[in-house]
Amino acid sequence: MPKEKTSFSQKKIEQFGKYMPVKKNTKERSRKARTNKKLFKLQDAKVTVEIKGTGKPLLLLHSEDRYEFGAGFVEELAKKYRVIMPSMPGFNDSTLPDSVRTIEDMSYLYLDLLDEMKLQNVLVLGFSVGGWLACEIATKNDSRLKKLILVNPVGIKNRGPYDRDIEDIYYNQFAVVKKMKFHDISKDPRVLTDMTDAEAMSEAKARESTARLCWDPYFHNPSLRYRLNRIKLKTLLIWGKNDGIVKPAYGRGYAKRIAGSKLVTIPKAGHFPHIEQEEEFMKQVRAFLR
Repeated sequence: MPKEKTSFSQKKIEQFGKYMPVKKNTKERSRKARTNKKLFKLQDAKVTVEIKGTGKPLLLLHSEDRYEFGAGFVEELAKKYRVIMPSMPGFNDSTLPDSVRTIEDMSYLYLDLLDEMKLQNVLVLGFSVGGWLACEIATKNDSRLKKLILVNPVGIKNRGPYDRDIEDIYYNQFAVVKKMKFHDISKDPRVLTDMTDAEAMSEAKARESTARLCWDPYFHNPSLRYRLNRIKLKTLLIWGKNDGIVKPAYGRGYAKRIAGSKLVTIPKAGHFPHIEQEEEFMKQVRAFLR
């Protein structure tokens, strides 16, 4: 494994769990919204929160792969909104205590976070497991929320107990899973063989946390689908048309259970349309938020 790099002027995980060097180009750096980090003690957990930009609050719930940290579309959102991006317990610098065993447990931490930050009329944008988390939050208490965008969320079981709704990322080989996640695997921005020791440790920690929280039952809460009718917020579901993890039919099952929701699919995109087709993704997001 390559040795950890030491030429960075600031050690900070900003993108895909990697240490990113500080840009020397002042003009380029000035275009980016300022990022503040805060630490919140919520129940038994310590949760780090990145806050970027100003304006109406937008709660961004990252995926299990954390591609959203440092992504270009987040910078664009921060030009108009105050993007609030907590690191889920067990990811990055947030702790995962034994009291948080499921995504549903985590949803109560986030409800506490909304109260602690005194947020109102919050726009929520959730990706994959983050979309599942958004639904767990909204079905419990949506009094502080305004709109909901779910991007290829997992979290429910549409079919019978022996039917495969969500592909098994642990049984299949890494190369196979990568093809399930991406329509064009060359657009995967994470190259595991290029990681430093610190980056590899961060990635291993995130994968361990995902397994702890999502293994049993496998990436869903058996009760959630029966509660989706409680979501009264205006809701948009965005789906990568070529998603091999949860196919568009799974998204239609989600949309059917959230009254008045709208489902749009993005061609030539897999489980992360915001990474593969960022322009089309943002077009849908801007239109919905507007």
